[in-house]
Amino acid sequence: MGTENPVNYSYMGRSFGDLSLNDNSSSAFSDCNSDISGEFATASSQSRRLLIACASDDSDDFIRQLVSDLESCSIDEQKQAAMEIRLLAKNKPENRLKIAEAGAIKPLISLISSSDLQLQEYGVTAVLNLSLCDQNKELIASSGAIKPLVRALKTGTSTAKENAACALLRLSQVEENKIAIGRLGAIPLLVNLLEYGGFRGKKDASTALYSLCTVKENKMRALQAGIMKPLLELMADFGSNMVDKSVFVMSVLVAVPEARTVVVEEGGIPVLVEIIEVGSQRQKEIAVAILLQICEDSSTYRTMVAREGAIPPLIALSQSGTNRGKQKVETLIELLRQPRPGNAAGRTVEE
Repeated sequence: MGTENPVNYSYMGRSFGDLSLNDNSSSAFSDCNSDISGEFATASSQSRRLLIACASDDSDDFIRQLVSDLESCSIDEQKQAAMEIRLLAKNKPENRLKIAEAGAIKPLISLISSSDLQLQEYGVTAVLNLSLCDQNKELIASSGAIKPLVRALKTGTSTAKENAACALLRLSQVEENKIAIGRLGAIPLLVNLLEYGGFRGKKDASTALYSLCTVKENKMRALQAGIMKPLLELMADFGSNMVDKSVFVMSVLVAVPEARTVVVEEGGIPVLVEIIEVGSQRQKEIAVAILLQICEDSSTYRTMVAREGAIPPLIALSQSGTNRGKQKVETLIELLRQPRPGNAAGRTVEE
């Protein structure tokens, strides 16, 4: 099944690409990186070795030794090698390709399936850091990384879960991987992270879901996993700092009629109207776009939106928004003012 383009909304005045989370992809991906200087207890000689390798233009021999150590019989040696690889891949982008070319990806993937949670976490984060090189993404996926990354989403430490979500996001940027990631069970686990994870986990999960749910079957999986409840809770909580990401995910989901029904059933209309009243300019525009999708083919939903008091803030927004935003607002106002079936003399909903 192909990827759906969220731009194909009947009333969209502008592309969601203009507002995409990917506009800030570099900052989003830096957030995915959990490495902190001094996080690892390493002997001074090992620290010096790593610093020299990071600074050196010729780290090939060092990298080859680390790849060999990944397959050691000693878990401690494996941990040390995975830790150093993840740092090398983080701190020097050109090392990401070198490490992959040295054969690190398959042994790192094996570590992701380890019962040692720390070793699993190091393996997940090393794979994440290697995936920041676009040339590595297809190799990581074709080497069998998706299934163990999904497993890490379920069984790993909180850091491993967050970094697995980020790694799956990176792999999902190769279109054919989106269906594989969904079919291997990632969507319910990402929804769970969105609902119960810490702040970083929620951000990572929402970004991954935004990418994956451009595929219709992943939209349906997300709906079946109960995504609307946590999305609406985050959208309703302006202190969550998750309103933007949550409305972006919803904007992708409402391309399918089933999602529009669930939004209404979960009490989403008051939340969306509140965003139009008090949200940021960008949040207001996306909320309008979502309501256009919901109202387009349903007079019942139009009545619900109008009765929620949407028309006055929409009129205010039509006078202050961007040109493209105004077009969407005006279209929504026209929809809401259409006569309701059964109204005497074609009465419209009162403002």
